[in-house]
This record gives sequence, C-alpha cells and structure tokens, in this order.
Amino acid sequence: MKQTLKELQSKFKSSHPKTWFFDLDGTILEYNLIFSAVGKDKLLPGVKELWDTIPENDFIVLVTARPNYLKDVTLKFLEKRGIRFNHVIFDLPRGERILVNDEKPGNITTAFAWNVKRNKGF
Repeated sequence: MKQTLKELQSKFKSSHPKTWFFDLDGTILEYNLIFSAVGKDKLLPGVKELWDTIPENDFIVLVTARPNYLKDVTLKFLEKRGIRFNHVIFDLPRGERILVNDEKPGNITTAFAWNVKRNKGF
C-alpha cells in the first residue's frame, strides 16, 4: 500500500485540500453480490491505515452501485468503523468511472486515477 500511495501523493503539486473518490465494493469493502450480506461487510486490508493518512481537510466521496435502499445500513457500518466521508453516491451503474477535471495554470494536474485489484485492499 504505502509505496503505491506514496507514488500517487508524489504527483500532488498544490497545497490545496484534495477530493478523494472511492468506490465502495471491492475497493474499501469486500465485494459481495449478495445484498442480504450488507451490514455484515468486511473492511479490506489497509483501508483504515490509508484513511488515517488522508488529511482532515480533504473531502471524501464514496461511490457505489448499491441501491439506495441499502444506504442506512451501509452508512452505519462505515461510521461504526471510523471510515469518515463527506458524501456518498448510491445507485450508480456498474461500469467504468471516469473523472474529468481542468488543468490548473502552471500545468498542475488535477485528476488522478488509482486502480486497485478487487478485494485486495491497499
């Protein structure tokens, strides 16, 4: 985890707060197609350690294909385990996630992608 995270962070050029977008299932929680298992989710290895490195003034957005009716149980699970977030978007399609952002003056890149192996953690 640390080497990959350090490589990513070495690309950050501004001191401004960052916005982090995390997929939920397979990235921070173990991927499980059986929605009846929601609430019995498992945090993946390294998630809590990664969260502890994200500055408090950074903004965290979680995204998921989970249906909105699972919102309450999902949020309670995350809060109980100390996974802080500012916003969660439910009901997304299962396809690719594409982030588009403008490049700041001075050639400061403002969009990064970090693909991780499903259910392997950080």
